[in-house]
Amino acid sequence: MAKFLFFLLKSIAYGLALAFVLMLFFPSFNYLPTPLFGSNDAGKEETVASYAKAVRRAAPAVVNVYTRSTLVDPRSLRPRTIERQELGSGVVMSAQGYILTNYHVVYGADHIEIALQDGRWLEAVLIGQDELTDLAVLYVQAENLPVIPQDTALDPQVGDVVLAIGNPLNLGQTITQGIISANGNTGLSSRGYIDFMRMDAAINRGNSGGALVNSNGTLVGINAAAFQLESQDIQGIFFAIPYQLALNVMQKLIKHGKVTRSHLGVSGDAVVNAAGDKLISSGQPLYGLSITAINDNGPAAEAGLQTGDIILAIDERRFDTVQQALNMIAETAPNTSLTLTINRSGQQLTINAVTRELRR
Repeated sequence: MAKFLFFLLKSIAYGLALAFVLMLFFPSFNYLPTPLFGSNDAGKEETVASYAKAVRRAAPAVVNVYTRSTLVDPRSLRPRTIERQELGSGVVMSAQGYILTNYHVVYGADHIEIALQDGRWLEAVLIGQDELTDLAVLYVQAENLPVIPQDTALDPQVGDVVLAIGNPLNLGQTITQGIISANGNTGLSSRGYIDFMRMDAAINRGNSGGALVNSNGTLVGINAAAFQLESQDIQGIFFAIPYQLALNVMQKLIKHGKVTRSHLGVSGDAVVNAAGDKLISSGQPLYGLSITAINDNGPAAEAGLQTGDIILAIDERRFDTVQQALNMIAETAPNTSLTLTINRSGQQLTINAVTRELRR
């Protein structure tokens, strides 16, 4: 009996010692036995990807926009007016009642109404509009307006997940999801859709003017349009006005009622050296903007600029892209003298050119 007890105690001691070694050197070792029947995780749900929080933050600030306008029916032999109704979306940008939407949503409208997601209907006043960026600012008088989350330091990246919120086909607020494929131009030299943000969150009739938000619900753009070509079925390419550009335009429309841009009357190519070799890769450093065309009687022509001149700096400020250079010119007040540093046939010169307001 004593031998049996000694053997049993020795076995227990060895087992405890082995367990101690395993716990000491292998802390992640799973020493608990697996249940024979079922699992301890039974009834637990797997975590699912969801943008519900982003939608809850942003969606209340996206409104439905309804417009009415009257026009003469061109098909009638006798003068007859008809009423036209249009549908779009808008984004509440401030608690003071300013709403951003698209120019094409409210163009020519005689009456504009907005519907909030809380059930309120409000009459809206058009503050200003900018055709080039397809933006318009509306004003409503109301309290406790939901405002879209915004971050002026936001820097959206290609590949970011985005959600488009709007009222397509008047079906009610709808969310579509995609990713950014191009950031777009955030400066006033933007030439419209060609310079807008590109993404693949679906934009249908009625979505125009709605919010494009990131996965946190922060505004990254104002939805604008789908890419279309006649007789071709194009999918997955949609446009939005970048937030920084939309905010800039909105502030100017509120303050001045219009957006003023300057120009010099030139066009050109990005080049990588004084010989004028074109930049062909984003990895190449920019040397300057080589002028390829000059408008007759424009500011550049009056200043004596010539085709083949390479602009190196504007008011002693270098630029990293042609787009940046054009923005510097566009955002300068009209009738401002700019000092241009240029390379002309290997010789560096400075020429003063007076900006002029760009008119459409």
